Amino acid sequence: MLESILAGLSGLAAGIEFLFSSGLPNVIMLLVGGGLLYLGVKKQVEPLLLVPIGFGCALVNIPLSELMDDGGMLRTLYEAGIANELFPLLIFVGIGAMTDFGPLLENPKILLFGAAGQVGIFLTLLLALALGFPELEAVAIAVIGACDGPTAIYVASQYAPQLLGPISVAAYSYMALVPIIQPPIMKALTTEKERVVRMGTIKKSVSRQTRLLFPIVVTLVTGLIAPKGLPLMGTIMLGNFMRESGVVARLTHASENEIANIVTLFLGLAIGGTMEGHAFLKPATLAIFGLGFVAIALDTVAGVGFGKLMCWLSGGKINPLIGAAGISAYPIAARVVQQQGQRYDKRNYLLMHAAGANTGGQVGSVVAAAIMLSVLKGMGMI
Repeated sequence: MLESILAGLSGLAAGIEFLFSSGLPNVIMLLVGGGLLYLGVKKQVEPLLLVPIGFGCALVNIPLSELMDDGGMLRTLYEAGIANELFPLLIFVGIGAMTDFGPLLENPKILLFGAAGQVGIFLTLLLALALGFPELEAVAIAVIGACDGPTAIYVASQYAPQLLGPISVAAYSYMALVPIIQPPIMKALTTEKERVVRMGTIKKSVSRQTRLLFPIVVTLVTGLIAPKGLPLMGTIMLGNFMRESGVVARLTHASENEIANIVTLFLGLAIGGTMEGHAFLKPATLAIFGLGFVAIALDTVAGVGFGKLMCWLSGGKINPLIGAAGISAYPIAARVVQQQGQRYDKRNYLLMHAAGANTGGQVGSVVAAAIMLSVLKGMGMI
């Protein structure tokens, strides 16, 4: 008994010595982990991911935890699902199973808003390169601008794993902050007359055949144009095809519920495990968060700017606010557009139009990542 007590006291003393010597970064990250838990629980900011990330961050920064060492729990999760890209791809199957592309198919030209909403990715890529980030790291950072957590995790885990922690936290943090970031930009770039444009209702006339063909056609086109991004597009379209087929309800239900929930838990813990203090607290981390903000702001500017162009070309029939939904923060950005539209006109209902632009952004973010990866492959960098 005495030996056990002495061993425990010895371990406690070693832990205290660790904290007061080289452990200051770990102390800071313990506070960061606590902050993430607070945001997830108290403020309900992306709780499904921030809670396991925050807990994983706390676990890996406890002195002598060894959870990210070979054989440790967090290392095992990381190698089982992130190092081999499995977890983000499984989440994409769930996203596809939950996504209704009907509003997009009702008005296909709205897909252009999804393309405009990715402009910030490419501009931020240039900015990251100008700041001295290597090509692969710059691409991974720029993808934060997709406002699509799984895409950012997929790209970072494969081509910039050393930045996975800050990129993942930045991506999901900014997704949650879309209702704060976008409205001031939307107001600044539009006139009062443009903000109250009513677009009417969307008729639900898309045939079942069209809904079934859409995921197949998109997958084939992506595979031919940007094959490096086929795992991303293929999995999201698999989930959507299962949804629309109506013959695999059990698989669809499992993909958007049990599988997605379990994978999200493991994914969050593994990402938290990459946030060890000495590895996380670097100047590059602050730069990543700054560039991520710039990317999403530029996406919003480009989307609303394109919306203004479409408003002019249509003779004032398109509300430019829906351009803000062209990012991939689904369905957060669509709800923001609806809220802002009704802020200026209580009887203006933009949700279905914004949902179409938002689903276009979901596809656009994956296409943007696929194109960048395929270009890098063509240049022999990956």
